[in-house]
Amino acid sequence: MGRPRQFDERQAVAAACQAFWAKGYEATSTQDLCEATGLGRSSIYNTFTSKDHLFRRALAHYIDTMTARQAALLEEERGSGLERIRALFAMLLEGELENRALGRAVGCFTVNTLTEPVSETDPEVARLLAKDLERRLGSFRAVIEEGQRDGSISSSRDSAGLAWYLTSVIAGMRIASQAGAGRTALEQIMATGADALGR
Repeated sequence: MGRPRQFDERQAVAAACQAFWAKGYEATSTQDLCEATGLGRSSIYNTFTSKDHLFRRALAHYIDTMTARQAALLEEERGSGLERIRALFAMLLEGELENRALGRAVGCFTVNTLTEPVSETDPEVARLLAKDLERRLGSFRAVIEEGQRDGSISSSRDSAGLAWYLTSVIAGMRIASQAGAGRTALEQIMATGADALGR
């Protein structure tokens, strides 16, 4: 009979997520993963089979936690559509600044992954990214349409196009943060993004 595992697999995936998020798939070594998870090489490979598999698990973990939290905020029944978008911007901004304070200007894991070869060479990674994008765009479309109905969003542009606009603003803010933009600049990016939607 084999010995039971002496570690929490979910915690190991979450720790690996932080390592991949900070360095990306290509630059994260097995040693980096060992240090992040506190596991030996044999434990990592016996449990997760390969670096590829662990990366996919880490990416799915990020999507399940981060995208779900953002969607939940947008789906709240309190506040107008535009107020919920502003609240999301504020949450993302504080997250970026918190990471910066910890010395990790890491941006968005999914955006970072889109710029790596693995997003094109691994079909499962591509599927995860596409599903995540579809969910985020859907959440944006829904809250934009609510805002247009409640009058908080005055733009009459198509909600699908505005959803892409918000996705681009958020990605741009994260990249600006990685480039060293301070709180004031990031707040201006978010405020201008929201102002373009309505009053």
